[in-house]
Amino acid sequence: MVVSDRFENRVYSEVSESGDALIIRVAGHFDFNLHREFQRAYRNVIPAPEKFVVDLSETEHLDSAALGMLLLLRDYCVEAGREGAEPEVELVNPNAHVSHILTVSNFDRIFSIR
Repeated sequence: MVVSDRFENRVYSEVSESGDALIIRVAGHFDFNLHREFQRAYRNVIPAPEKFVVDLSETEHLDSAALGMLLLLRDYCVEAGREGAEPEVELVNPNAHVSHILTVSNFDRIFSIR
């Protein structure tokens, strides 16, 4: 049986080995079609981790909706911070294309990107 790419899970999350970070991986095109999966990846994680790491190593492209989802994750961290220390958001391993989009959008001023 062949499964279409659009029906495969393209957002994966796991707690880091140290237990202090939630790593969210996004594969393929990071766009509006992933908004529910992306939100599910970080909401209701109890206790809230100290850090959210969005691994973009498998992300081929992101659009304005994806940028909005990253901002919503940041807002979620601000809300979580009201109960204690605000978790940080780090974007890691973007390819050149994704990195360019993040830089042009000034996301390098909002997030730690490495």
